[in-house]
Amino acid sequence: NAKAISALVTPSVVSISVRSSAGNGSGSGSIYKSTATTSYIVTNNHVIESAVSTGSIKVEFTNGDQVDATIVGRDPMYDLAVLAIKTGNLPTIAVGDSSKVFVGDPVLAIGSPLGLASTVTGGIVSALNRPVTTGDVGSESYVNAIQTDAAINPGNSGGALVDANGRIIGVNSAIATLSSGGTSGSIGLGFSIPINEAKRVFEEIIATGKSTRPVLGVFFDTEFAGIGARILRLSPGEGAEKAGIPA
Repeated sequence: NAKAISALVTPSVVSISVRSSAGNGSGSGSIYKSTATTSYIVTNNHVIESAVSTGSIKVEFTNGDQVDATIVGRDPMYDLAVLAIKTGNLPTIAVGDSSKVFVGDPVLAIGSPLGLASTVTGGIVSALNRPVTTGDVGSESYVNAIQTDAAINPGNSGGALVDANGRIIGVNSAIATLSSGGTSGSIGLGFSIPINEAKRVFEEIIATGKSTRPVLGVFFDTEFAGIGARILRLSPGEGAEKAGIPA
């Protein structure tokens, strides 16, 4: 029931606007946790990255109210970030289980494409475990994504992909386009970070201000031009060496 799910979830999805010396931007986020005095908003790192050093971030609710937000922490490699606002007792989004998502499942994408707050689009899960790379060279984010044909456009980033019960199963993060220049709209190829991967990062950031990531301890031969990859050396004491991976 898309109508019932939309009514349930939209109060927990917010618009995010960023102003900085690098320019202005917008995106979406979800209210992940809320206490009596503080609420935590989860979103993409690329939505708020320009305001890390200088600038301001505002969160807008469905009723039009705006509040200032601060960055609790972020992980550029996973393209995830957590904001805090000094507003409590807000409706939080229900968290689903992305390991129980299957191709063909119905989903809704909720966010603020092109600044149009509380926009809901529908579709299905088109594919799972899509390797998606986003960001500029040298600051790439790597996503093991849920693919959906629910319309996702610029400004949807950081918003919620929810299942048939209104539970967030993914953080909308990237789109594929056919544009040869500039930004084009949705062509039914949207990608979301699975919530099971994202929530570990979110929980660590809320608890400590930063997140950890696994290390294999492998150094690749960057001059190798053959098929696959060649291991040049291993980092002593790390997982690869302990597992007996040879250089």
